[in-house]
Amino acid sequence: MDTQEKIIIYQVFTRLFGNNNLRCKPNGSLEENGCGKMADFTTKALGEIKALGATHIWYTGVIEHATQTNYTRYGIKPDHPAVVKGKAGSPYAIKDYYDVDPDLATSIPDRMKEFENLVKRSHKAGLKVIIDFVPNHVARQYGSDAKPEGVTDLGEKDDVTRAFSPNNNFYYIPDTKLEGSIDLHRGAAEPYIEFPAKATGNDRFDAWPNSNDWYETVKLNYGIDYMNGHSRHFDPIPDTWVKMRDILLFWSAKGIDGFRCDMAEMVPVEFWGWVIPQIKAEHPELIFIAEVYNPGEYRNYLFNGKFDYLYDKVGLYDTLRAITCGWESATAIPQRWQSLGGIEKRMLNFLENHDEQRIASDYFAGNGSKAIPAMIVSACMNTNPVMIYFGQELGEHGMDTEGFSGRDGRTTIFDYWSVDSIRRWRNGGKFDNKFLNEDEKQLKQFYTRLLNICNSEKAIREGVFFDLTYANLAGWVFNEHKQYAFLRKQENELILIMVNFDSIPARSAVNIPQHAFDYLGIHRYGEYEATELLTENTEKLTLMPDKTTPVLLDGMSGKILKFKL
Repeated sequence: MDTQEKIIIYQVFTRLFGNNNLRCKPNGSLEENGCGKMADFTTKALGEIKALGATHIWYTGVIEHATQTNYTRYGIKPDHPAVVKGKAGSPYAIKDYYDVDPDLATSIPDRMKEFENLVKRSHKAGLKVIIDFVPNHVARQYGSDAKPEGVTDLGEKDDVTRAFSPNNNFYYIPDTKLEGSIDLHRGAAEPYIEFPAKATGNDRFDAWPNSNDWYETVKLNYGIDYMNGHSRHFDPIPDTWVKMRDILLFWSAKGIDGFRCDMAEMVPVEFWGWVIPQIKAEHPELIFIAEVYNPGEYRNYLFNGKFDYLYDKVGLYDTLRAITCGWESATAIPQRWQSLGGIEKRMLNFLENHDEQRIASDYFAGNGSKAIPAMIVSACMNTNPVMIYFGQELGEHGMDTEGFSGRDGRTTIFDYWSVDSIRRWRNGGKFDNKFLNEDEKQLKQFYTRLLNICNSEKAIREGVFFDLTYANLAGWVFNEHKQYAFLRKQENELILIMVNFDSIPARSAVNIPQHAFDYLGIHRYGEYEATELLTENTEKLTLMPDKTTPVLLDGMSGKILKFKL
């Protein structure tokens, strides 16, 4: 690789990847349904993920979280079932910031060592490691039994008589018991008791969370008094800031390569601007990715919060999903990147993750291959990172009724379960594709080609981008509502990318304006032999300013045509 690498993230829900159980029961326990382990990420498995084109692997759900599984014999305090979502529990209800989730270990007392070995194995396979950092909230019964010597636990020294104090780690509802419209027994002999009640993770500052709230979590206090006009108390530095910095330094020292920061915009930007430079001073290569959903805050979190990358959910994801489903015109794509005003290289593109519905689910496209055009756009539009979610490359349906997570088109993050497509692809660790059907094999081949092209082609990895929409409006042979075309160029290599969001084939033709030739410095017009990179077929195409270039496109597909100038 000459210079920069395009980041390709393979997000994997760690506890589900290696589970071979064919007959999982809805709401089944760990004993009934089984659980994948860190050890299932063998050298072979990691090699297969690397072969897909991944540069980074995001192990989701590594840090110990609340669960209904009893680990008291290992010195881990049990959680009350009323404040745990699902039998396995949510990986975003952190119970001990200094420990690895015991579900993931083959030998529970050695779980941290197993994680350190997983990091080493991943690096050996050529994959960098990302883990979650969950800064906004913790499990209701947070308590670290693995914290290093000298570390004071969150809430240990809080003044619980005060609703807010800059020195407190939590927010309180003084003299009030947690009530809520949730079942505080949930099958246990004794109800869950919390006195005084703490504020709930999704900014509920009362004692009455309901089943739609993040009722299993409590909000961390970074020095903002939400009940008094959001007044900010950042001087002196709040105690929570220091504790969270130490936690980030603890995990950074394990050799990881990045953090995906959960709900980063619910934590004040001033904290990020303070903490990220300190972590990078010791680990300069580490990347920070923020889950943010408010475009009005993007620049703030990039420039003041010092994040490297942000989720592009409400922009590109929502638009590509709507176009794929036939609800929106492809002419919306230019508006999306233009609205970013120059920060598009700092956005993380994706079509699936643990929060979103699976492409192949009944709630999205109903078939994984229907998102091929959207995936080409998402991956090839710019030099910014792109992410896929494990099973996306196989067209995983996500239509199981797993337990707490009902039949919602998502792969559960709350239950012990086994992912059908992944289980068949793994085939007990052989990865021989023996149990994949033809459609799954083809889709996997498409993803493998596409994601590898992102780094093997310097025009995509680091080249300039030119959107052709404006020169192809109201044309005879280019349907701008169903087709989208753009150019990428680096040195003497030009790539024309065209996709068709229609289910029927298109005899399309794209107009490349004189401005594109001038802007990209293309001086030779005429006929070229182009290589279509997804199939390696060659096509003869004419490049002339303001003269259409005919391209045949199959339904729900695209072409990546490379010219040597």
